[in-house]
Amino acid sequence: MIERYTLPRMGYIWSEENKLATWLEVELLVAEAEAEAGIIPRDAAETMRAKAAFDIDRVKKIEERVRHDVAAFVTDVAETIGPVGRYLHFGLTSSDVLDTAGAVLMRDAGKEIESDLSELLAALEEKARAHRDTLIVGRTHGVHAEPTSLGLKFLLWYDETKRNRQRMAAAVERISYGKISGAVGNFAHLDPGIEESVCARLGLKPAPVSSQVVQRDRHAEYMTTLAIIASTCEKIATEIRNLHRTEIGELEEGFTTGQKGSSSMPHKRNPIVSERIAGLARVVRGNALAALENVALWHERDITHSSVERVIIPDSTILVDYVLHKLVDVIRNLVVRPDRMRKNLELTDGYICSQKILLGLIAKGVSREEAYRLVQGAAFRGREEEKDFRSLVESDSDIGQHLSQEEIAECFRLDGYLKNVGHIYERVLGKHR
Repeated sequence: MIERYTLPRMGYIWSEENKLATWLEVELLVAEAEAEAGIIPRDAAETMRAKAAFDIDRVKKIEERVRHDVAAFVTDVAETIGPVGRYLHFGLTSSDVLDTAGAVLMRDAGKEIESDLSELLAALEEKARAHRDTLIVGRTHGVHAEPTSLGLKFLLWYDETKRNRQRMAAAVERISYGKISGAVGNFAHLDPGIEESVCARLGLKPAPVSSQVVQRDRHAEYMTTLAIIASTCEKIATEIRNLHRTEIGELEEGFTTGQKGSSSMPHKRNPIVSERIAGLARVVRGNALAALENVALWHERDITHSSVERVIIPDSTILVDYVLHKLVDVIRNLVVRPDRMRKNLELTDGYICSQKILLGLIAKGVSREEAYRLVQGAAFRGREEEKDFRSLVESDSDIGQHLSQEEIAECFRLDGYLKNVGHIYERVLGKHR
């Protein structure tokens, strides 16, 4: 069954057809392993493999009566097999099928997300390289700080996304465990070799110990990883939204021909996709909380987790897949406006260079407290008088006692702020990429 598709679309992974097909594959692999072990007749397993099928509508109709999804499924499949269908589900409990098949589906969904993250990495790296030397004002607390590189924003997002891909790979490994150990996990009616055989053929590992279920800390780790990925996407989208503001205007989402930004205001170009990403991240984080609540179950198992997982696991993987695809499109089609960045750099009339004056005074032997007092005083006075910072510093006699006009002029050069950006790029991307 696993070989029937490669890199499936996320929607197909969680389709009812694929879910039941995965259940069926688990059942058939168990029967074949039991036949090899001499537990059931070999020809019974062969007949099951040849004849077993399911009808989704029939399963639903049986479930309406028996009110148990796996029991309804087993009944439907057994009918298609004939008399030897009595060996189907031999020695199993529902969770043997649900949790083992669920691990397959979560693994496949996780690998799809790993692929999405690789696409995002490529898009971010391209933008980081293109804008390594593009000057933009840095902002701390939302206030102009010092000049930096636009490329560093993309590089920072790239590095975080790389960690997210590593996290997703680890979560996929952690979730790739099945269990064929029976009603309370003690192999009372099964041989451990059956579990090992089935898991190996599905590309899973046997859970070293289980109750009726695979323990939900695995699922919680998987879901919180999705939440972290969604939060990174929101982080990127939020910065794009902020830089898209009319008053800033340094980045903009791409705007397609014929697109309308508002039903009433034709001039509008809104960052709607970034806003959508930010909103959907909240859903994924909420689902992660539900997954954490699922860790604690009564005794060997209750079903408080079951109905929750039917919603949160497909929804979160589908949402993260969707969000990543949308974010890749946003990054690739981003409108970058260096002219606006330069204009905004000049908005504060040189005040963003205050630290250079501070350090210059300290280097000349002025105490840090005195140097800070002199620079802050000039800056605050200038802001009140609406004067540019450089002219104030050049005319300040106290500062002039320590710094020459040439040294002051050097403090207002912007290119020096990027002198070590190349070193950061090497640390993140390596020297030969």
